[in-house]
Amino acid sequence: MSSGQATVYVVDDEVQIRTAIGSLCEETGHQVRLFASTDEFLAERLSGGPSCLVLDVRFPGTSPTGLELQRRLAETGVPIPIVFISGHSDVRVSVEAMKRGAVEFLPKPFREQEILDAIRHGIERDRRRMEREYAVREARLRIETLTAREREIMLLMAEGLVAKQIAARLGVSEVTVKVHRARMMRKLELRSPIEVARLIDSMGREAETARTGAGQPQT
Repeated sequence: MSSGQATVYVVDDEVQIRTAIGSLCEETGHQVRLFASTDEFLAERLSGGPSCLVLDVRFPGTSPTGLELQRRLAETGVPIPIVFISGHSDVRVSVEAMKRGAVEFLPKPFREQEILDAIRHGIERDRRRMEREYAVREARLRIETLTAREREIMLLMAEGLVAKQIAARLGVSEVTVKVHRARMMRKLELRSPIEVARLIDSMGREAETARTGAGQPQT
């Protein structure tokens, strides 16, 4: 699902920097798109596959700064991992960028291996995010096939209740609970109560991320 070719977006007003990073990424098998400003990047339609954004901190003129772009992407729910690069030593800016979820903050000049390692980490982070989201979407589709009773049992199992306790809570026999539970587990392709609890937890965390607009991937 997320094993396709990754895309690296490089946004830097220095043509030598962005072309050099672009060439390195192409040599390692990535697709590359280069931009001279954050405005150019904002006009771009992003690929649907795993990706990473290499972003300078400062830009001349009226273009948004790197931090402003990071904030805007988070607010609009675009969770692309960001590797910041900068020709200026600014501890405050670097700390703020990392707090907001940046993969790395590299001062110029940086070594080739440093930027490649940071980009690789960003792409791996994005692949993991996509895999989690895919798994949750698939689980939601399976949950839609459950009956109302099976959903009740699923939620009570996620709370840690065993069949006897669920039967008492619902006012049905323990045998009835076990029959519905078996059907539910088969439909969800799960094997244990722990897996049920993990599924419900992951769906809850995804919903909270969407509600808050967090956007920034976590390590």
